[in-house]
Amino acid sequence: MIKRIYADNAATTKLSERALKAMTPYLTEIFGNASSLYHEGIESRKGVDKARETFAECLNAQPNEIFFLSGGSEADNWAIKGAAELGAKKGKKHIISSKFEHHAVLHTLEYLEKHGYEVTLLDVHEDGLVRLDELEAAIREDTALITIMYANNEIGTIQPIKEIAEIAKKHKIIFHTDAVQAVGTVPIDVKELGVDMLSLSAHKFHGPKGVGALYVRKGIRLPNLIHGGAQERGLRAGTENLAGVVGAAEALKESCEVMEERNERLVKMRDKLIDGLLKIDRSRINGDRTHRLPGNVNMCFQGIEGESLLLSLDLKGVSASSGSACTSGSLDPSHVLLAIGLPHEIAHGSLRLTFSTENTEEDIDYILSVLPPIVERLRKMSPLWEKIIKEEAASQQK
Repeated sequence: MIKRIYADNAATTKLSERALKAMTPYLTEIFGNASSLYHEGIESRKGVDKARETFAECLNAQPNEIFFLSGGSEADNWAIKGAAELGAKKGKKHIISSKFEHHAVLHTLEYLEKHGYEVTLLDVHEDGLVRLDELEAAIREDTALITIMYANNEIGTIQPIKEIAEIAKKHKIIFHTDAVQAVGTVPIDVKELGVDMLSLSAHKFHGPKGVGALYVRKGIRLPNLIHGGAQERGLRAGTENLAGVVGAAEALKESCEVMEERNERLVKMRDKLIDGLLKIDRSRINGDRTHRLPGNVNMCFQGIEGESLLLSLDLKGVSASSGSACTSGSLDPSHVLLAIGLPHEIAHGSLRLTFSTENTEEDIDYILSVLPPIVERLRKMSPLWEKIIKEEAASQQK
């Protein structure tokens, strides 16, 4: 039987044993509604409160600045639509973002454009990074919000979030960052960063699916997301996902505890894999090599289709991706790769490999042993590769 190597941790991660252990009592014994005043409800409320305190400690926030939600997409939607509504009350209906945000951000911005807002999407250039001077030049008197992701979900590049926050603060503009790929992976201190809002999702750091959170700096009063009960300070009604938030808090705490040692190991594994794959003819690394997540490798191999590459790797026991898990059913090239300037024919041959604490150096060695032959075989079958070689040969004869 072929050994399976899971290398798509940017899509989702395995639930940690510590998170599962923390959740179990809240799935069986401590089952009360946290809004109830009797014993069972009080015990459940203690679990929610402790989880909120843990999130706050890990992010250097205040507990009342943490709101529990269903995931990163909900957090992005609430932050962006809420800030847009606050801005509109002051006659400000302009929003700045980037061209390679997650679709939870881009589609929300498209929705707002249909409702009278103007959106400026910044270039991210070949290295996948926003330029601060271009950001500042895009700011207008009616700019209500800047929303720039902390780390890209496909190519792993990390933006200069602190510097962006300083620019936003100087111009008195709300700044939100989608940090779904970053929280639990790299150290985050919301006070030091100076961000106003930050989105996160538990299943990206070995927590349960269906749980996320939004950090909202004290002083920002977002409009209600869901009307109904008094949960989440009256802003997001609905009975709390008790076991989920408890498990998410334990997973985040665990991730922060092991982060330094884990990242040191992941960076070595990542760089070894990149160096090995760059030996393949017509291969390229996407995004900046230095300012990127420790476990992210995103490559393009000219002349082949990403879908064929994924299927071939799967047959060899490697689970990988060609881009965002949210668009894995699409045959279109990644909007992220197009945003950093790659032509369609190269962007189609992309491969994303993302690693976690579960992965080993033996996994890297195995991938390096099976991937080059796969690329070679697919190129021999590819009309596109044949066309590239013929055109180059003809050009050299001139």
